[in-house]
Amino acid sequence: MKRIAIFILIALISQAVFAQTDVTSSSEVNMQISTLPEIKFGFTQNYIFPFMQGESPLTSDNNINIALTGEISPLTLNVNAKAVWTPIAFLQFSAGGLIGTGWNIGELTGIGLNTNVGNASVRDGGAFDGIHFKALFGGTFQFDLAAIFPGEWNHVVLQTYHEINYMGYSRANTGQSWFYENDSGENMNGFNYYGNLVIGYQMPLFLNMVAFLAEANLNMYDTPGRDIWGDDLIRWTFSGILSFEITQQFSAAILVQFITVRNFTEETKNLFYQNRVLNTNDKLRLEFFRVAAALTYKF
Repeated sequence: MKRIAIFILIALISQAVFAQTDVTSSSEVNMQISTLPEIKFGFTQNYIFPFMQGESPLTSDNNINIALTGEISPLTLNVNAKAVWTPIAFLQFSAGGLIGTGWNIGELTGIGLNTNVGNASVRDGGAFDGIHFKALFGGTFQFDLAAIFPGEWNHVVLQTYHEINYMGYSRANTGQSWFYENDSGENMNGFNYYGNLVIGYQMPLFLNMVAFLAEANLNMYDTPGRDIWGDDLIRWTFSGILSFEITQQFSAAILVQFITVRNFTEETKNLFYQNRVLNTNDKLRLEFFRVAAALTYKF
């Protein structure tokens, strides 16, 4: 909790400092809900200031965007910071970090170790007994057809983001599994890869974007025998997105998501996850995951 208090103090000091400069700032609140069910509220303060701007269209808007965010859900509390540098219109570099903690409600797990007891997953943890943390570095390439063929109906957009991050849980030792935000509990302290690809069409309408999103997650840490239960496989999420501009300040997005799920042998599919055996003849299947909505109000 001390780390969270320090992070909030830094955010408040930063706001006071930036208020005395020509830095552009904006704020937004958002809510995320889904059919799982789940819900999360967030507040983000953005600071954008010019950096290494040039005379050409590709560099005239160069900047650094610093975003400070606080999030709360029924199970967790997170604070994070992220800096995004745009050195040229189609390229961005990102660096940031997150710390958070959680609590448990009945069978819902906010945070805790995932222990193997009698070949079943058993939660080991209580409220605020550890810190979840993450540090990341990433890069984004983006393209808009309207930059070549100007026109409000020519916004065919493509964006791809790739990130290396280190995630951990303060109570976990090397090789120990843990839960966070009621996930499957297959996390371990170590490096991970995350990447995504968005292809969409933006329109000057109430329905202002239709898009397809593909996301990839891969655990990069080396665990003996991880290929047996498929921990070395990329976990894919595919989403169809509809985005709505309700007002200039208020927007909403609806996502329909599908995920890849590993197939295990019949005799091991109900065991503790590290004791399962991947069906090598049919490793993955695609399943419906959820319908999610994100509501954002900017001011």
